Amino acid sequence: MALTPFFLVAGPCVIESEALLFEVAEKMKSITDSLKIPFYFKASFDKANRTSGKSYRGIGPEEGLQLLAKIKKEFQVPVLTDIHEIGHAALAARYVDVLQIPAFLCRQTDLLVAAAQTGKIVNVKKGQFLAPEDVNAIADKLKASGCKEYWMTERGTTFGYHNLVVDMRSLAQMRAAGHPVVFDATHSVQRPGGLGNATGGDRTMAPVLARAAVAVGVNGLFIETHPNPDQALSDGPNMIPLAQMEGLLQNLKSIHEAASLCS
Repeated sequence: MALTPFFLVAGPCVIESEALLFEVAEKMKSITDSLKIPFYFKASFDKANRTSGKSYRGIGPEEGLQLLAKIKKEFQVPVLTDIHEIGHAALAARYVDVLQIPAFLCRQTDLLVAAAQTGKIVNVKKGQFLAPEDVNAIADKLKASGCKEYWMTERGTTFGYHNLVVDMRSLAQMRAAGHPVVFDATHSVQRPGGLGNATGGDRTMAPVLARAAVAVGVNGLFIETHPNPDQALSDGPNMIPLAQMEGLLQNLKSIHEAASLCS
């Protein structure tokens, strides 16, 4: 199967502040423009699936979506955010370009239908409990509801307790079935609940998996990044330090070009 140029979805896990959004967006816009990598900025206005009820969730839809709209306008980049409730679909669609369905909600028919009916691109995180062929039914729901463009994002499969494993065959199998495929390098190295009251992870493995995914062939990459992941309010153990993103993307682009020659 011929490899196609990959696009990048990147940004912090959750909106912490306007300053953080602008810092990450400015840096990533500069890097991706230089490397000629299509770029979607990502940040969540609400993280409703935190391990603990005391964990930081975000600033909410009203303020969060307005900040994402400012990023879109200032940097002229498409923007992605995730939704957890049916009522958030139409609201978020007024501000962003891509609606993301979280992995734990990927089979929630009403949420999928609501997202599809907005006319926006829908990115569905493949649940940790699904086989590659299980996304076919998800795609059918989206198409039946009028969705013209969707992505299926691989983010690992549950492997015992507090661990995920990535089966790279999943990427090829979903693409062979006709689905545009994104690989989520940072959520794939999570250790769900691994810190007791929070999710752990090993960010050093994210570049390893990203390199493998690009070699296999994907339509896009999803990588969360933060200037100081150890101080991040959500998913810090998994995020790539912002200062490392340029080198990583240069490496991934080189792998992609080499793989293309061999396809």
